Amino acid sequence: MTSVKPPDVRRSQEERRDEACAKILAAAGQIFAREGLAGARTDAIAAAAGVNKAMLYYYFRGKEDLYEAVIEEHLKDFNQEALAVLTAGGSPRTLLLRYVNLHFDFVSQRQQHAPLFQQLMMKNGKPMERLLGKYIIPRVEAVQELLARGMKAGELRQADPFHTAISLAALVVSYFSMAPMMQRLGYQDPFALKNLDRRKQEVLDFVRHGLFVNPHTPTT
Repeated sequence: MTSVKPPDVRRSQEERRDEACAKILAAAGQIFAREGLAGARTDAIAAAAGVNKAMLYYYFRGKEDLYEAVIEEHLKDFNQEALAVLTAGGSPRTLLLRYVNLHFDFVSQRQQHAPLFQQLMMKNGKPMERLLGKYIIPRVEAVQELLARGMKAGELRQADPFHTAISLAALVVSYFSMAPMMQRLGYQDPFALKNLDRRKQEVLDFVRHGLFVNPHTPTT
């Protein structure tokens, strides 16, 4: 007779699995961001996560599979919030500022997101195409639709929605991608709270003056 494990045993196994996966993904995210896919070593990831390599390969088939899982975790978490903002009702320019603010906060809280995102944009293959199709393309399309709605309503100046959506992403991510270079040039810690606040305000002001028909009119 096949024994059935009690619910509390199954639950504890699931909790242990989730905890181990979370540790592996967190460690892998830091190492992939620093070393890239080619330079990252699974034994270093396992050691940083506090697990053995056998456990790492038990949950993830290999380094490529783990790399894909790390990036998907970032994209999934952000997309859920971003699409809720982009598709909400209300003033397009207010929603646009809310989205840019959300994007900036997300990347600043996950400092390895910018280099991982850059790696994704430069990589080919079916796994990356799947992530692009599942997460990035729908988000870019939602930004374009919001921009088009704002232009039609007379809130935003006329511009190419696609190129504007790309420019908005670059405006946020570039600061974090350039952080190591800025530090080498003697700039204060780019991730210090006061510097993040200053940069975010500069980004939001740039969006207002670059896209709003009436940039000095308060938003709700």
